[in-house]
Amino acid sequence: MGKKRVPQAGAGKDTELAESAWVIVLFCVTCGAGIGAVLPFLARLLLKLPWAPLEGPAELLTSVPEPALTLGTVAVGALGGLLLGLFAVHESLSVRVSDTHLALTVRDSTQEFTREEIAVLCRDGKQLVVLAPDGMELAREHSGLPWQRLADTLAEHGYRWAEEDPYRAEFRRWVPGTPGLPEGADALLRARAKALKSDDDAKDARELRRELLRLGVVVRDEEKRQYWRPARQN
Repeated sequence: MGKKRVPQAGAGKDTELAESAWVIVLFCVTCGAGIGAVLPFLARLLLKLPWAPLEGPAELLTSVPEPALTLGTVAVGALGGLLLGLFAVHESLSVRVSDTHLALTVRDSTQEFTREEIAVLCRDGKQLVVLAPDGMELAREHSGLPWQRLADTLAEHGYRWAEEDPYRAEFRRWVPGTPGLPEGADALLRARAKALKSDDDAKDARELRRELLRLGVVVRDEEKRQYWRPARQN
């Protein structure tokens, strides 16, 4: 995780927190190569079983002579790890903090908030949550940053930090037809429940979350289950 200060004209210094790209990529490549290294052994072990699932692919794999087999599976595993690592870097969160602004960047998209817009930042599981003074959720992003360093950095710039969402107890489990929701929210939650079942629909789930916020509904997820609360507090 990198931490650097960037001078800003007339406003002290910014602090930028970001996960180290090379550490993420190296970790994924190493894991991929390790999986590739043990794959031939697992294939041979599989063929010794009385009844072996995927017996055809295992026989095809073990028909390649050594050391070409192991070298090939290691290379393929490392390549897969590299691609996964680059994707993970693209999906990782970076935070830029100044005394007057906060910016969150994920997937080449940046959300920026003024100091006055933010009441508190907090941790909710593996997610960073930004809350407005009236309880509106301004942002909710998955974070791999060290939480203590993030909390210390925010405190250095005068932002309030909480170890958990102060509104967590107000979330209720959503089920189809839940009473008390604004008109149209139940249909959006139904669509989002379908999107959560597929990793390919993560973008749809994010867009539906924003639509729900416009209707006054904050959503948090736990293992594909959705929980909701009113976005603004009286």
